[in-house]
Amino acid sequence: MTPPTRIPFPVVDEVSRHCLQEEEPETVHIEVHLPGRLDRSRLRKAFLEALHRHPRILMREAPGGRYRRRYEWELTTEPDVEVVTFPEPGRDALRDARTRALMETPPLSLSPPIRLEVVEEAGPPEGSEATDLVGVAPPGKGRGERRDQPPQSGTRHSTVLFLTINHTALDGPACLRILATAAEIYGGKDNSPAAPPTRTPEPPAPTESTPSNWSRPARVAQGTPENSPGNGLLVTELALPHRPKGSPYTVNDQLMVTTALTIAHWNKEHGETPRPLRITMPVDDRPRDTTMPIGNGTRLVEVPFSSGELKHGPDDMPAFLRRTAQRTRALKSLTRPQLGHGAGLLTAPVTPVAWRAALTRGLRRAAAPWTSTTLLSNIGRIPYPLDFGEEAGRAHAVWFSAPARMPRGLTVTTASTAGRLHLALRWSRALLSHGDGAHLRDLFEHYLHTTEVAP
Repeated sequence: MTPPTRIPFPVVDEVSRHCLQEEEPETVHIEVHLPGRLDRSRLRKAFLEALHRHPRILMREAPGGRYRRRYEWELTTEPDVEVVTFPEPGRDALRDARTRALMETPPLSLSPPIRLEVVEEAGPPEGSEATDLVGVAPPGKGRGERRDQPPQSGTRHSTVLFLTINHTALDGPACLRILATAAEIYGGKDNSPAAPPTRTPEPPAPTESTPSNWSRPARVAQGTPENSPGNGLLVTELALPHRPKGSPYTVNDQLMVTTALTIAHWNKEHGETPRPLRITMPVDDRPRDTTMPIGNGTRLVEVPFSSGELKHGPDDMPAFLRRTAQRTRALKSLTRPQLGHGAGLLTAPVTPVAWRAALTRGLRRAAAPWTSTTLLSNIGRIPYPLDFGEEAGRAHAVWFSAPARMPRGLTVTTASTAGRLHLALRWSRALLSHGDGAHLRDLFEHYLHTTEVAP
């Protein structure tokens, strides 16, 4: 019998593996809302076929000795577990699935390290209120642009797909590619990715003075911590921010400015001394078609903001947006390893992996004060239709959330589907409560509106 193929852990996977914490699981959650119902056996068959079409996802951590020099992935020909499950429908099924996505990590020892839960719902009749007080924001007020669930017109049956990913092995965009393949197999519809937006080449940005990455950035001020460990989550739907045609900035830049101003406002409310912010931004250059490499494929860059420009940003928003656009373009154009050059040296297999793990954890603790303030992961427009055919329909909402472990303690993840912005705020319960998350959501919505200015 041929032994399974083994692949050494890439740098990102190894660093994540070194720093796992049971209290705050390293999961990515993807939540896809469909207007109709799915056939169970047909979906299981389609998802299994999708796994086989992307065999790099069929992997588990290979066992190894105490003094091994590397962690290794072991590729399998078939899943070790049933990946697709159907929880019992009920009033709290949506909330419970969301909680599991935050608290229960698919194990690395079983192939593949993902889980797909299919939650079937019966929507309320027209005029009734549908709100999940644990996982979903309360209904919007004011301009009426925020909503938590799609409009209801009589009782309707819908489906929510919860894809939970062990982030040590995989990231959200890679697993969304798997789901798009499954949708195409299931529904027989073309789920090819849409062409990326074309942008006019910009002239080189002028050199500007930005805060040094060696200075200690602001932390998100502590709100009302909860006694229970782990992460909390709030998801909500907003209108996409208006951006005049020909603007020198993108929606991603508007979201970056919104995140910075939101945290600056929050910290001021909590009596924190103004400090520069650094916001980590994942950059993903992979193709979105079936050739997309499966794994952790994003590289991380840090966007700096001085305390002065955060104080005056809303007063001169067009200039603030232009400066932010210059920074993000410059950072995206840089060629660098996913976690920087230091991580490559730290994971060089010259000593036993257990020794490197202890060193990595120690350095992580020592570097905590210099860790970026927060992470903004903007998936952008979902590139796939996620069309499961006539009965199940096409996705009308897709949410992602990234881990929110301390010392950051807060992550912001956005995506757009069907012309709407889907926002997920995820936080460490050691830092914030659900009420704090709701207030941050309100601040985010307010500052997102302030970015809708003429160029």
